[in-house]
Amino acid sequence: MKIIEIVQNIKKSCRGIAFDGNRIDEKLTRDKILFGDPTQICRGIVVTCYASIDVIKEAINQGSNLIIVHETLFWNRGDKTDWLLNNKVFLEKKELLEKNNIVVWRNHDYIHSGISTSDGYKDGIFYGIAKSLDWQDYIVGENLMPTLFEIPQISANNLAKHLIKKLGLNGLRLIGNNNAQISKVQIPLHMFGDDNDKIRFMDEENIDAIIAMELVDFSISSYVRDAGQLGLNKTIFSVGHFNLEEVGMEYMLEYIPQIIGKNIPISFVKSGDNFTYIKS
Repeated sequence: MKIIEIVQNIKKSCRGIAFDGNRIDEKLTRDKILFGDPTQICRGIVVTCYASIDVIKEAINQGSNLIIVHETLFWNRGDKTDWLLNNKVFLEKKELLEKNNIVVWRNHDYIHSGISTSDGYKDGIFYGIAKSLDWQDYIVGENLMPTLFEIPQISANNLAKHLIKKLGLNGLRLIGNNNAQISKVQIPLHMFGDDNDKIRFMDEENIDAIIAMELVDFSISSYVRDAGQLGLNKTIFSVGHFNLEEVGMEYMLEYIPQIIGKNIPISFVKSGDNFTYIKS
């Protein structure tokens, strides 16, 4: 099967509705072939969150020529490369891909639009996160994107250990009350600093803990810090964007073989925790 046929079949299996409620526009979607010739026959597939150098090398080692990613390849929105023509890292990464005939396809908008589950279409990344954390039975509401959970009560420290184990982290940052007893958990979308709505939601909905992808110091992070110093049941677990969404990509291995057939080797290669923690 050609790589382009695999890409098309995966797209067809998804709900295909963008965040704005309209069908995904093929001209505007992030989900492009980021590198390589997709008309070649697929020898194997590697699924990951980010095609790092080590991930590319492992794909080569496995004999795979299609890497399915969730994030950009060359460090910017739209994967523009005209500004990188003399960049040493870009040139070496490009050469590694070219020499080994690797194709990189980004699966972002389609997987977020919804994959087919027993409960209807669900955002494939966030449903995969729920499954990875063993929280699929604790999802609150019937939303496309499962981001709110009511879990059996657990201490903040034990939940931190659970997240580190299930997400394969080197560690995480805990903000707020580390003695909190947690049952209501939210995984918000991006938090870049304008977080008034998220602070309001956390207060009004009695959210005990947030599992954060991005985090800045001056907004919700400081709010939860103050709440913790008042002895309130508020905590943030800062795990990192790629670290959290990576398990959603890993979940692709549960359904992709049914879409493309079982004759094509497919594996998950973890791009890994961005963070190394140095103890003094």
